[in-house]
Amino acid sequence: MRQGLGVLGVAIRAEKSIFAAAVLSSALYGLMTVAAAWALGWATDHVVLPAFENGRITTGALAFGALLILGVSLLKALGVAGRRYFAGVMQYRMQARSRRDVTRQYLRLPLAWHHRHPTGQLLSNAGSDVEAAWAPLAPLPMAVGVVVMLVTAAVAMVITDPILALVGFLVFPAIAVLNLIYQRRLNPLATRAQQLRAEVSEIAHESFDGALVVKTLGREDEETTRFLAKANELRDANIAVGRVRGLFDPVLEALPTLGVLAVLLIGAMRLESGAIGSGVLVQVAYLFTLLAFPIRALGWVLAELPRAVVGYQRIRAVLDATGSMEHGAVELTGADPARLEVRDLGYAYGGGDGDGDGDFPVLHDVSLEVAPGRTVALVGPTGSGKSTLAQTFVRLVDPARGAVLLDGTDLREVTRGGVSGAVALVPQQTFLFDDTVRGNVTLGLPVGDEDVWAALRLAQAEGFVSALPSGLDTQVGERGTSLSGGQRQRIALARALVRRPRLLVLDDATSSVDPQVEARILYGLRDAAQVSTVVVIAYRMATIALADEVVYLERGRVVDQGGHLELLARCEGYRNLVTAYERQEAEREALDAEQEEEVSA
Repeated sequence: MRQGLGVLGVAIRAEKSIFAAAVLSSALYGLMTVAAAWALGWATDHVVLPAFENGRITTGALAFGALLILGVSLLKALGVAGRRYFAGVMQYRMQARSRRDVTRQYLRLPLAWHHRHPTGQLLSNAGSDVEAAWAPLAPLPMAVGVVVMLVTAAVAMVITDPILALVGFLVFPAIAVLNLIYQRRLNPLATRAQQLRAEVSEIAHESFDGALVVKTLGREDEETTRFLAKANELRDANIAVGRVRGLFDPVLEALPTLGVLAVLLIGAMRLESGAIGSGVLVQVAYLFTLLAFPIRALGWVLAELPRAVVGYQRIRAVLDATGSMEHGAVELTGADPARLEVRDLGYAYGGGDGDGDGDFPVLHDVSLEVAPGRTVALVGPTGSGKSTLAQTFVRLVDPARGAVLLDGTDLREVTRGGVSGAVALVPQQTFLFDDTVRGNVTLGLPVGDEDVWAALRLAQAEGFVSALPSGLDTQVGERGTSLSGGQRQRIALARALVRRPRLLVLDDATSSVDPQVEARILYGLRDAAQVSTVVVIAYRMATIALADEVVYLERGRVVDQGGHLELLARCEGYRNLVTAYERQEAEREALDAEQEEEVSA
């Protein structure tokens, strides 16, 4: 209960004016509801009973009674409309604010943190957890406002007839005990259901994301079974929550009704003895029926609190996560190619806060320097740390030890957005949005079509883009499904080039491109009007040979550095690696040639 009230307090402090307006509207509704009881009692004594006793009623009394009831009803309707409107505004504002906060935190947290949290869970945090956290805000203003009705009705009952009021008030202890039992039973069930929502989302996202693997390996039935098992768990958890709420709501509804029956029973006896009049009994009975609604409204809030606490805790776990990258105040100025330096860099995966100091070391004391305008190839066997090193160049991750410097400035000292403004990475796995070619190249950057075509030309993509049905306006489909792998890579390369980076990092970014096209791309980068310093992770000997210098990594360490021919002559590991790739390429080309000859024959 204390945690739930704390969650509500966060929302109230954030939306003071909206909450105040909603509560005032709800209070107006509550006052007018109690006033309706007084109006009903007045009409009974001054209009209904005289009509039965005398057989007639004056026009003035009838008109006044009608106007009294109508006026109270209009004010009551105004309170209902205001309460619902402001309560909705408050709830949706808090949901929007939380989603923005969670999304901004996702962007601030380092890539290492995202590696440890499934995408489905992150979607659940920004979706169902946010909705659950602020679900009580819809009934909250009504519950707070109708407290006015509760207090006013209770005072009016005591003033009208203290004995009947005392009879009715006996129901409140029973309701308090019922709420306590309900909260204790529902809280663990709600926690389990909320966790299962995230797990179902994780499985669904994983299955959709791996649709190609599922389809090609015939795993549809297994994936369906896996999803079904978790969905059934969620179903059972929701049923358990619903069962508790189903038991709670009828009992809560019944207790005030039992109180009304007790008031009518005792009231009838007092009416028969002449202690009270008919109008008093009608008024007290009606007032007590009003008490059921505020009790029910409070129950709605209490019913949502367990889920709200769980949802809010899951949101706070994201917002309180450590490891977000700190930024300095240094601006990276200039437009010339940048000088890249790496000094004694170390990095390990598995760190709790994503600081690169975990249990699985990948890079050890890496040091290298790339002169401005030069092209350097990073070469090494699988698992040698090439991609991780590339991520430190663009500050997707920070090293645990050492530093990465651009023009002599540690990347950790650069202002927010400064690194991405000077450095561009084209990763191994190309991602295209369900947008046009233009949209995928610019990604919101305010550049004209002339610059877009220039970037496409440099990426050797101008030809196939011109041949598309709508050119730059062609929709490429989700993840670029309408394009081949090589075409997607060239679009991604153009996306980086249009930003005119001073340092361009290619993480095996042309692996799906024909070797001749790849060579033209690298030659074009050298001859471009806007020259960049280029670091390319490469495997093909033809690509490596185009680099000015080669850095050979093995087991997270720089083993050798120099020209391609130099390393071939003196570094056995390098020679074995690049010639193995070359032999593989030659064997594949020979096999393709044989197959073509067989087809021709």
